Amino acid sequence: MEESTRQNKISRLLHREMADIILKINKAKYSGKLITVSTVRVTKDLGIARIYFSIFPSEFASEVLSDIKLNSKQIRGELGRKIGKNLRIVPELEFYIDDSLDYIDNINKLISKTTDN
Repeated sequence: MEESTRQNKISRLLHREMADIILKINKAKYSGKLITVSTVRVTKDLGIARIYFSIFPSEFASEVLSDIKLNSKQIRGELGRKIGKNLRIVPELEFYIDDSLDYIDNINKLISKTTDN
């Protein structure tokens, strides 16, 4: 599924602004946890933005994600204030955990186990 140039531009804009919003939330609520916006994917109709987070330490990921989902209206409102001049309609936000770092870590552990034997 190839993304259009417009989708890519909007994804980058949303990524940059969401990272800023999450940084502020992180400072206020989640000290000691590292929350990063890893990817933003926008649907073809630009109506939905899927935002993927990397959360470290990963054992807090579901707790942090559920809290972010609870506050999604406020986050979308803040996003609207930041990008209102660039987009007519602020997309609906969907939040997900990006567990690719955990996956890579698990693969590395498995490889090191096989090389140790």
